[in-house]
Amino acid sequence: MLDWLYPGMTIAACEQASPLDRIDTRVLLMHGLGLSRTQLITQSDQVLSDEHLAQISNLFQRRLVGEPVAYIVQEREFFGLRFHVTPDVLIPRPDTELLVELAIQHAPVNSSLLDLGTGSGAIAVCVAHQRPDLAVTALDISAAALAVAKKNARRHLTPGKLELLQSDWYQAVAGRQFHTIVSNPPYIVAGDSHLQQGDLRFEPADALTDHADGLTAYRQLIGAAHLHLQADGWILLEHGYDQATAVRAMLLQAGFEQVQSWQDLAGIERVSGGRLPLKQAK
Repeated sequence: MLDWLYPGMTIAACEQASPLDRIDTRVLLMHGLGLSRTQLITQSDQVLSDEHLAQISNLFQRRLVGEPVAYIVQEREFFGLRFHVTPDVLIPRPDTELLVELAIQHAPVNSSLLDLGTGSGAIAVCVAHQRPDLAVTALDISAAALAVAKKNARRHLTPGKLELLQSDWYQAVAGRQFHTIVSNPPYIVAGDSHLQQGDLRFEPADALTDHADGLTAYRQLIGAAHLHLQADGWILLEHGYDQATAVRAMLLQAGFEQVQSWQDLAGIERVSGGRLPLKQAK
């Protein structure tokens, strides 16, 4: 057991002694003790049992070696919804909420939307939750990731509202077209130092990097988009902080119109996209 935990310790004393960030401390205590945020406050004088101390010690030790809180508690909030997450999927991040907002804005009423590389299903589930008029399909090459996405779909959507398929990009939807295509593909360059820092150390590498120049997925997604996108349809792609220019160039070369990038809350160009003109539709 961690040396700062001791028999007879109260919740309040545990919070005070914790070496972790205050938010991390409270999230782990709520998870370990099965308490709500309000209960954690109102029951702060409660003495922790030996069983609870052992449980808390385990949770805190995992965080102290860097394991993401989201993986420890197996949950993360995204776009106002609580998502189940495991090490098989990326942890949903606030930056990606921009992609959800743009998808909701650009998808026509009663149309279809395709999410490529869905992971936890966060993007697809949020779009389907906000826009019940849409027919949403989500793909991922990982069976383990799809299992997580299915659990999140069951949590937030009515049965059958989201179609989930195992697929290497467009493979499982050959011959099908959609009004809107969205994706947050692997875009970190191979060997980037960030892959060995913070939460990224624990997340699935294949969902973070293409093990190349960071643009492999965009070449594939944009290159075949005209086969799967209806006329006047939009493709919207999240990318790295320094990749907007390259992604816009690919879209323009592929014949897309109204090509542009959108900034996240930090003022970084985070999503780029374009509209397929009538002459490019197949």
